[in-house]
Amino acid sequence: MQRLALVGANGMLARKVRELVPAGCALAEFDLPDFDIADGDAVRAAMERCRPAVIVNCAAYTNVDGAEADEPLAMRVNGLGPGHLARAAGEVGAILVHVSTDYVFDGGKTTPYAEDDPVAPMSAYGRSKLAGEEAIRASGLTAYYIVRTSWLYGPGGKNFVETVIRLATEREELRIVDDQIGSPTYTGDLAAALFALLDAGANRAPFGVYHFANGGETSWYGFACEIVALMRQLGMPVAARRIVPIATGDYPLPARRPAYSVFAGDKIRRATGMAIPAWRDSLAAYMRARID
Repeated sequence: MQRLALVGANGMLARKVRELVPAGCALAEFDLPDFDIADGDAVRAAMERCRPAVIVNCAAYTNVDGAEADEPLAMRVNGLGPGHLARAAGEVGAILVHVSTDYVFDGGKTTPYAEDDPVAPMSAYGRSKLAGEEAIRASGLTAYYIVRTSWLYGPGGKNFVETVIRLATEREELRIVDDQIGSPTYTGDLAAALFALLDAGANRAPFGVYHFANGGETSWYGFACEIVALMRQLGMPVAARRIVPIATGDYPLPARRPAYSVFAGDKIRRATGMAIPAWRDSLAAYMRARID
């Protein structure tokens, strides 16, 4: 891997991808306002100049509820943009790594989702992310990894962990949804999984769609309880005395969320040999690093 193009380079996941770029690999960073993934001509020209061996796409419109009010914008970024990158990757001979989401599923299962389970997004955000996957497949590019993930958190971005930490220092009571089940995922672990798929030479994983999330499952309520417990263990200030479990219907939002979006990790484990950290272990490591 001589050159890697990191698209969406200012985002939360990109921060961890940047940290793991192999020694000797030249990194080229692309993001707004100088680079617009939705501008096909600009994407093609930029990749032609850069001529990367790998393109990692961390760019996304991630405002899940905002997408309900502006689905065309979400579609431009999440739907059209990955197709532009895929066509550019084909022209320069690059591998494309694209990050997708659990929101492409309807959450109707009660067992972990495999990569070939039927997709059925329930929100504008989910539809836009599925459109991006379909655009990559329709581009004719075969050298791609689509990696779906869930409940992402990490340094340098807005996420559930940071929201709970803030609220737990401000309020005596937190009311958190308890009937949506998923797997919290640390950006550092996801970034490591992306590079595990890209491992050089004969060890490179077969191209295609993969699921990656940290091991185990919980609800948003269970996630919040673990965050606050760790805050107390680490001596962080905590005002919250009660964490109250509530139903999704008690906290209505514009976009529908999957009730269940746990991923099966068998495929990526077989392809890479990687061990997938448990979500509680990764959360604890993140919280400790946060105060160091």
